Amino acid sequence: MPDTVTNARPAPAFFELRDWREGGERVSTPLGRLFVRRQVEPRLPVLLLIHGFPSASWDWAPLWEPLSQHFSLLAVDLLGFGDSAKPKGHRYTIAEQAELCEWLLRRDGAWDYHVLAHDYGDTVAQELLARQLDKRKPRPAMRSVVFLNGGLFPEMHRPRAMQRLLALPGLGPLIARASSKARFADNLKAIFGKQTPPDPRVVDGLWTLLRHDDGHLALPRLLRYMAERKKRRARWVGAMERVAMPMALINGSADPVSGAHAAARWRELLGSDDLHELPGIGHYPQLEAPEAVLEAAMVFWSRHRLLGPVDPRPSVSITTR
Repeated sequence: MPDTVTNARPAPAFFELRDWREGGERVSTPLGRLFVRRQVEPRLPVLLLIHGFPSASWDWAPLWEPLSQHFSLLAVDLLGFGDSAKPKGHRYTIAEQAELCEWLLRRDGAWDYHVLAHDYGDTVAQELLARQLDKRKPRPAMRSVVFLNGGLFPEMHRPRAMQRLLALPGLGPLIARASSKARFADNLKAIFGKQTPPDPRVVDGLWTLLRHDDGHLALPRLLRYMAERKKRRARWVGAMERVAMPMALINGSADPVSGAHAAARWRELLGSDDLHELPGIGHYPQLEAPEAVLEAAMVFWSRHRLLGPVDPRPSVSITTR
């Protein structure tokens, strides 16, 4: 049976967006400057945190301090999101985002790493997972991945009407220009659990990040990832089935986009051993129930003996199923 985690509403200390920004840095990359936040502890394994659409790395603020007790942390605002560059007219791709993540890992000398991902970040993590099957060039080795709610299985993804409209050529850019904070708040509330609505301060912060450098205008181009998911399903879902690596799904069951129906597909294809369901929680478990997410993640990492100091011995290659 899958693990079921209690969904009591936690009350973590609020992490101001201003403080989050001040704790990060702007890193120059071949595609533009990226906002990166790091907490380095060389003795601990590296955890790469990959955020979702249309938000930014600030999503991970409620989990940052407790995770830092067990991992050396690396979080990034992906290209086109938050405080990172938004090149005009750029054609964003998931492969490009994965390449930037690997670039940052190599920059930090992190040749072994774990992943915690959400939504859009799930798809980036799937591409990173698929790259583990490519032996043609040396790359950082992923050791485990924890997925939160996201479109892991395109046939189960139920995008909101606003996402569909934003993705339409011609119409999408017009809708993006007409976006408002009130409409954004309504769309956010619709995908949160009924008992865990978004904190107004969270709405304010996410809206600020979305509007930074006219980021809302990049949404139609970023949303091309939905078509990419369908086109590359064999590569991305196939990697989940082929790579012999610890993988978990922590899923907010009340999410209308990728909730209980997505968990059911995971159970069908990958089993129930590392499936953790959060009843009553919506699309943003890390914001709605961070303590429950942490509890489920710790169960997974402990079960697979992934916690503790880094093993100084040479790394072992990833195997396939």
